[in-house]
Amino acid sequence: MPGMAPLARIMALAAFGGLFSSQLAAFERVQAPPAKPEMTQNCPGLVAFDVPRIIPAALRLALTPEQVRLTYVGHSTFLIESPQLVRIATDYNDYVRSPVRPDIVTMNHAHTTHFTDYPDPAIKYVLRGWGPTPDQPARHDITVKDVRVRNVPTNIRDWRGGTERHGNSIFIFEMANLCIAHLGHLHHTLNQQQLNEIGRVDVVFVPVDGNLTLDLEGMMEVLQALKAPLMIPMHFFNPYSLERFLERARQNWTVETSEIPSLVVSKTSLPTAPKVMVLPGH
Repeated sequence: MPGMAPLARIMALAAFGGLFSSQLAAFERVQAPPAKPEMTQNCPGLVAFDVPRIIPAALRLALTPEQVRLTYVGHSTFLIESPQLVRIATDYNDYVRSPVRPDIVTMNHAHTTHFTDYPDPAIKYVLRGWGPTPDQPARHDITVKDVRVRNVPTNIRDWRGGTERHGNSIFIFEMANLCIAHLGHLHHTLNQQQLNEIGRVDVVFVPVDGNLTLDLEGMMEVLQALKAPLMIPMHFFNPYSLERFLERARQNWTVETSEIPSLVVSKTSLPTAPKVMVLPGH
């Protein structure tokens, strides 16, 4: 779509959502078990219970060894900063980019707003969430200073309504005693093996459009299985799609809206009960 502004490109992609709605039945849906078992403790430490609230990022510039800064750049892109200032950009693409050059980028294959074939050559670690063929899923497990990044492959719908095996990855970022999961362009619920691979999650970035990605009830099932204390919406195209998700989420959890797109989290600042935190942007 040459000449279109970035937002116009994203909105154009949203218009294609109707093409998929009639084809969902043809997609091989992987069902999660009715009850989630105890998760493997891939990240050390337990969630604290007598804790303060999340600290707005604007109140602190430097991070302590226990803190991580999360900034919503837009669409499905977040900038994650570790205590040792390793910078990660999720779903790195040509349209929505972090204001600073990241050290690590992750990408997913569903649409060009989630990947690029031309990443900045100065970026040291470019992690694609899909492999060279559908039978060869991407497998990443790297450590950079105080950050570990790994992935769990999932399937996606293709443009013909079929299934592209392993076209998406859930990336898990481990730092500062936290596990942060980015669901990417998730199209189906999670099975037992995938839940075990993901392990315990403290913060999860959730695509909430309910159309191009997983439908609303399916996403609720995924979130109830993951049981993350902090859930942050992403991948919504207008206030209606966000509010539709939030209205459903309020049946299960508290919903809070931040005035700024950044926040600082730590193990001891996680909510004592699961919470949805909305950061400004879309």
